[in-house]
Amino acid sequence: MSEGTAAPLPLDEVRVIEFCQTIMGPSCGLVLADLGADLIKVEPAPGGDKTRRLSGFGAGFYTAFNRNKRGVAIDVKSKEGREVAQKLIEDADVVIENYAPGTMDRLGIGYEEMSKRNPKLIFCSLKGFLSGPYENRLALDEVVQFMGGLAYMTGPQGQPLRAGSSVIDIMGGTYGVIGILCALRDRQHTGKGQLVKGALYESVTLLMMQHMAGGAMLQKPVPPMTARQRAWCIYECFETKDGDQIFIGITSDNHWERFCQRFGHEGLLEDPALKTNEDRVANPDRVRPPVKDACKAHTKAEMCAIAEEIGIPFAPVSTTEDLYDDPQLNAGGRMCETILPDGRTVKLPRIPVEVGDHQFALRRQPPEIGEHTREVLGELGYSLDDIATLEASGAVKSS
Repeated sequence: MSEGTAAPLPLDEVRVIEFCQTIMGPSCGLVLADLGADLIKVEPAPGGDKTRRLSGFGAGFYTAFNRNKRGVAIDVKSKEGREVAQKLIEDADVVIENYAPGTMDRLGIGYEEMSKRNPKLIFCSLKGFLSGPYENRLALDEVVQFMGGLAYMTGPQGQPLRAGSSVIDIMGGTYGVIGILCALRDRQHTGKGQLVKGALYESVTLLMMQHMAGGAMLQKPVPPMTARQRAWCIYECFETKDGDQIFIGITSDNHWERFCQRFGHEGLLEDPALKTNEDRVANPDRVRPPVKDACKAHTKAEMCAIAEEIGIPFAPVSTTEDLYDDPQLNAGGRMCETILPDGRTVKLPRIPVEVGDHQFALRRQPPEIGEHTREVLGELGYSLDDIATLEASGAVKSS
């Protein structure tokens, strides 16, 4: 239910079973869960999702992408565990999985088998590639960033560089949600489920589409963003008085006019050689110094206030640590106070949409291994004795 209202969330009463790890699949599940789906995350028994134990760059993956889910632990490789998983799927609206190609089929819980048992099932497979010559290859976010040209576009010339977050995993998971919503809508008309596929490689190439179109228009190779031809006269970072940085974008005649008026550069406004954005792009040595000097004369906070006052695009150059207490992110209590494995808490963002009066807030903390195993199996009709027998055999784990 939506927080503070009696209205159900948009995906209320949609049951989703998640067989996923790392980011792509769990991010798909996160969006569905935040939108109100009854999301049941299936982890391998007894050890759980290996993502829980990652360190370094991956330390926060499990905490970040598994809120608002119930958690069960099943040894799907065992006969008894496989039967539990099959029963779960028989009762589900949607399955999402991001295991290696063929894994779900080998376990006896793939689309071909389970759609026979549950013809209304929507089965979303999230892989490295869609159907085609690469479909059986393994892939990771970073792999497809290099393969799809994004790393080339991001780093300096000759030094390809991955983006600073798992953007393709999250994008691929989100497009999986779009496919699932389409299939749910189809099912209203046909009464039947279907197979949905999402992929990393095709996600990154969608991001590259603007460069593909631009290269075709200009009829020349597209350089990395660090060596790109400017489209706007000012679109970069500048150092501030306090040794920090601010990004300034002057992308219209109105922006240029307001900047010049605020900083006393009326002479530049009257110069016929600087009348249009294209004129100013052609004269960077005349346009850039006034902006550089203005930023250097003010602290980052002062320059942010001025840029907001005169209505030009700007951004303080922020770090991860700056985001926890950001006023915009915290407005209306929108951050999710999430419990870390060691008991401390961290404020994490909600999904970035507003839909009417719905509140896509934190309803459940990321589950412990097998936290809801008994609860979910009870809903499937297993008795307490049945569950105890499954636990004793190692087919399931409860916490």
